[in-house]
Amino acid sequence: MFIDRMKPRRIPSTGDDRPVKSALHFAWRMGGRHQVLISLVALVVAALSMAPLELQRRLVNNAIEGDDVHLLLVLAGLYLAVLVLQSATKFVLRMYQGWLSESAIRYTRGHLAALIDRPRTGTVERDAAADQDRNTGERDDDEADGRAVSIIGQEVDRLGGFVGEGISQPVVNLGMLVAILGYMIAVEPVVALISMAFLVPQLAIVPIIQRRINRLIEKRLALLRDMSDDIAGHAGDGGDGLAGTVRPTLGAVYTNRMRTYFLKFVMKGATNALSALAPLAVLLVGGYYVIIGETSIGVVVAFITGFERLSNPLRELINYYKVAAQANVQHRMIARWM
Repeated sequence: MFIDRMKPRRIPSTGDDRPVKSALHFAWRMGGRHQVLISLVALVVAALSMAPLELQRRLVNNAIEGDDVHLLLVLAGLYLAVLVLQSATKFVLRMYQGWLSESAIRYTRGHLAALIDRPRTGTVERDAAADQDRNTGERDDDEADGRAVSIIGQEVDRLGGFVGEGISQPVVNLGMLVAILGYMIAVEPVVALISMAFLVPQLAIVPIIQRRINRLIEKRLALLRDMSDDIAGHAGDGGDGLAGTVRPTLGAVYTNRMRTYFLKFVMKGATNALSALAPLAVLLVGGYYVIIGETSIGVVVAFITGFERLSNPLRELINYYKVAAQANVQHRMIARWM
């Protein structure tokens, strides 16, 4: 298969081992000009999202209400062609994002592995390790190895996954929101603006809750690193006393996860409820406008579909905000270790 022949991107070395400022800078460093190209593909996906709405409106108003079978077939064919083209472009976008992410993960793991044997000073974690060396007279290599395994294994995987979507994902979803909302406002501004009142609050709720989730994530990562250190430190003694050592950490991780679940599900429930109310507003306001003769049934049908399509990019933007925030936490903790 052609997938097996795809080679990872060759990321040039800058010769500077210092970590970049943030996860977004990391995404640009790992992607380079490909971030521009992938964003262009994302804009094509966003532009195609508006076409089905207009085609739906014309299918109802012009073809069906006008009893025009030929026009019905032509518009249905165009609709199918747009859907196929949009699906193909999304496939290309996802593969492109995956390629960039996996290339970044491969490069970063190799880079961090090469740093392990070098002298490391100047960060909070390394200074703490140096203090331990001075107090005990030796460096706990098992604990250092345990932490390195945790970082190079799971943590780099999560951070590298952000590279492919770090720039292109907000481009495609913001583009879809602008395209669909712009179309709806141009066709029937009153119905669009009233219905949007149920979507805007989501943009205020998510950052408030996500900030609390971020603090829990950072705490959980620190706990898991400590547990990796404990496990590595007991690797050579047959595991004696390991269960007792990690039991408090396991309890703290459990409590942390339950608090995270609570906040995540509260946030998800609130955003889902607000998203579900938008189509109801379209039916009420749009239906009233149809009854008094101010708009057509085709507009209402297109708007209902439009708000269903809006919920996906809005949900993706909210998810992107969460992923970006978590990636920043991950990047900050890896940077401290480096």
